[in-house]
Formats: sequence, structure tokens, C-alpha cells
Amino acid sequence: MSIQTVGIIGAGTMGNGIAQACAVAGIRAVMIDISQGAVDKGIATVASSLDRLVKKEKLTTEQKSAALALIKGSTQYEDLKEAQLVIEAATENHALKLKILQQIDTMLAPEVIIASNTSSISITKLAASTSRPDRFIGMHFFNPVPMMALVEIIRGYLTSDETHDKVQDLSERLGKSPITVKNAPGFVVNRILVPMINEAFFVLAEGVATAEDIDAGMKLGCNQPIGPLALADMIGLDVCLAVMEVFLEEFGDSKYRPCPLLKEMVAAGQLGRKTGRGVYTY
Repeated sequence: MSIQTVGIIGAGTMGNGIAQACAVAGIRAVMIDISQGAVDKGIATVASSLDRLVKKEKLTTEQKSAALALIKGSTQYEDLKEAQLVIEAATENHALKLKILQQIDTMLAPEVIIASNTSSISITKLAASTSRPDRFIGMHFFNPVPMMALVEIIRGYLTSDETHDKVQDLSERLGKSPITVKNAPGFVVNRILVPMINEAFFVLAEGVATAEDIDAGMKLGCNQPIGPLALADMIGLDVCLAVMEVFLEEFGDSKYRPCPLLKEMVAAGQLGRKTGRGVYTY
């Protein structure tokens, strides 16, 4: 039986984006967060995003209303019992993710698939914290979720073929183009992308060029749609730092050493667009 209801833990940027993608595709979404304020903010973000699609004539008003009706916001984990797949989309923090996964594992039916939207943490390690490693998988969506076509489907060491196939089918129903990836730090995209962003911070810190010129150089010279420093602001400098720290720990290779400037900016709370200031001011 195909997945008809998706539970999502986290109503932030990634969580509400996944909820929107599900709802637009006609799949029910149950979006959970720790406070009603966070849930309401997530649903309001989806409504605003759908409004923009209506203005661009990519959705009708009726389709917008139908999509919103498919999203249920809640602060109660009990509501996840409606889902055949639960996606953890919390902050990129290993301890927090383990706590959430262990909590939901005890209350979900044995056949329910659990996925993590982690961008760097080992799926095999996360799966081992549950009683269902064969029904555990990585679903790495990209920001902004409603617009980005890619989903990295990451198989842990014990992920079953049935689990993989169901998640791949769901990804395609969401209109995404999934790729299957072996469990490894950073998977494919972030393994290549985040060290490039980190190197851009080293270039900036060394005064080789201004942030604007670094980004212009990569856009004009490498045909990238957005420069690495502007992209870091979009991703969140704290997320970029967390990924680099995972790489350094997992690979033990000094080439993954986070740039001191990146660490300083995160320590100062300048995390990018979400705080109004990162490399650039918003």
C-alpha cells in the first residue's frame, strides 16, 4: 500500500516545505512542533508560499485551499499515529535527533517507516537508535523544498528494499527526482558543496577578494546560479558549520577543518537570512 499520510517533525523551513510539497501532491501531512506558535508560523509560511504560486498562476485558488486542508498542525506526537511515514526534520543536532527518534519509535506501529531529513549525520547510526533499522531511511530534501527537484534517498546498512522502494515512490509522487545514495558523511551533494562553501570563507578571511567578488566569480566563472557565500546565508551558517564538523570527525582529515571565520560568525549569532545577517545583511 502506498503512503497516504506523512508525519513531519519540525515546522521550520524544511518541515513546512515538506508539508507543502506533500499537500500540493494530494498527500495528507501532519506537521508537529514543540509549540503552537511554531506550528502556526509553519502553516502561515505554507499559506504565503501557496499565495505566491496562485499569483504566478501555477496554482488555482481552489488548489491552494485543497492543499491547506490536507495539512494538520499539532504539538502532540500522538497525532503521528495517522502516518505511514514519519520524517524527522529537526535541527541538525545529533543528540536532538536521537531523542526525537527514540521517542517516536516507541509509539509508532512497527510497520511505519521513519526517515530523517539530516544533511550529514549517518543514517545507519540514527537507525540503530530505533527498533526498526530495516524501516529507517534518509530523505534529504533541499531548500526551498517546494521548488527544488532533488531528494537524496540514503540507505542505511540495514534499510530494506521495500522501504527504499516505498520512499522512492513517494518522492516521485511529490514531483521530485530522487537519487539513491550510500550512507556516507554528507552523502553526495553536501560532500561536494559544503567544503566549497567552507573554502569560500577561507578566501574571504584571507582578504583575497570581497564577498561580492567571490560570489560574482563563482557565478560568472563556474555558471553557478548563486555564489557560495550567499548560498551559505540561505542554508544557515550554523548548518554549514555543523556539517563541516561532522566531516572532520567522521573522516579525520584536516581538509574538512571549519574556517575560523565561519566559527566566529556562528558564535556571534550571524547565521544568515534567518537572523537577518550573515555574510550579507538582509
